[in-house]
Amino acid sequence: MSAARVGLLASLFVGALLAGCDRGPLADRATRTKRAFGAIRLPSNVHAAPALPVRFDVGRAATAAEIAAWDVDVTPDGHGLPAGSGTSAQGAEVFAAKCAACHGPAAEGQVGAPPAGVPPAPKLVGRDPREGFPFGQDPKLVKTVGNYWPYATTVFDYVRRTMPLTAPGSLTNNEVYAVVAFLLAQNEIIDKAAVMDSATLVAVKMPARDKFVPDDRKGGAAFK
Repeated sequence: MSAARVGLLASLFVGALLAGCDRGPLADRATRTKRAFGAIRLPSNVHAAPALPVRFDVGRAATAAEIAAWDVDVTPDGHGLPAGSGTSAQGAEVFAAKCAACHGPAAEGQVGAPPAGVPPAPKLVGRDPREGFPFGQDPKLVKTVGNYWPYATTVFDYVRRTMPLTAPGSLTNNEVYAVVAFLLAQNEIIDKAAVMDSATLVAVKMPARDKFVPDDRKGGAAFK
């Protein structure tokens, strides 16, 4: 008998043995997959889920006024800054009434225990370190408006949307401009007599502005 004929018979014999053996985990998995996709008849009391409705009729459409109340973000270049103005002196009064309880009288950080339910508020004033930019290297350094924040315009944005903590968004535009003027003056960035508005705030150059690198990532192959 030739070698080819012997090999053929051996293959047929092995195939016959395998056919009589257990189907194995791969075959069982295939059966489960078919069952999951409905290839096997389901019990009569099992039915397909109904199609989802186009609308759930929950709530209502937001009004233009409601949308406008939330659409108040200000970009670094000043886009979105509203009308209004304020000085450091005016800001000191607003800060004492609505901010000092958490941030301290001179924005030096929490003094004593914070009010019930309010977390300790951070320090907002301080120019040290005046040289270099060692943030991320020394965990003891405290980031403030004066030594870390890159744009004065976004100080306005943050204060208007999130402060005071107990009533965010309650400050008027004039009050926000005044508080920002107070913080900038306390950090020796502007003169205490300067008036902050949509034009002068954009012109303020923060000490740390040049320490930040613009994020020019576009995704895809160019992502880095």
